[in-house]
Amino acid sequence: MEESKIILSSFGNFEKELLGRLALDVTNEFHKPVLVEVNYLDLNPFYSPGRRQYDGNLLLNHISISSLNEPVKTIGLFSIDLFIPVLTYIFGQAILNGNIAIASLYRLRNELYGMKNDDGLMNERFSKEVIHELGHTFGLIHCHHSTCVMRSSTYVEDIDQKTLHLCDRCKSVAGL
Repeated sequence: MEESKIILSSFGNFEKELLGRLALDVTNEFHKPVLVEVNYLDLNPFYSPGRRQYDGNLLLNHISISSLNEPVKTIGLFSIDLFIPVLTYIFGQAILNGNIAIASLYRLRNELYGMKNDDGLMNERFSKEVIHELGHTFGLIHCHHSTCVMRSSTYVEDIDQKTLHLCDRCKSVAGL
């Protein structure tokens, strides 16, 4: 059987340095080979004019339909404002115990909250969100440990309080 791997599937104009850092952070946390793919997707069908945001459920379904049936976890990387019908916005979304997730950089930017630009902090937040959403694909639910990357994040400040890492309990549950 082929060894499982993780694919970071970029659907935006991400700098190579950011994608390289994401790949390294994901490799360090999940100890699996990580590949980076650059893709293009017409986002118009996923846009909701009434909300002026992009539908996370539709994007997740699209990536799920187009993914292969092999031992792969794929996370779509975006830089657009995502929502699901029951929430004002989301940082990312995943299929629990599945092979598909999405994450967006859009709401991780300081400028959105009236603060000074900080690319380093934004990139760290993105790594945390990518690891968090991939954690769901490994069967992890939200954790109550204060610094575990699997703790739920409603606001960007919640992300800042977490580390890049799974707590010991979450590592054990995920079989890592």
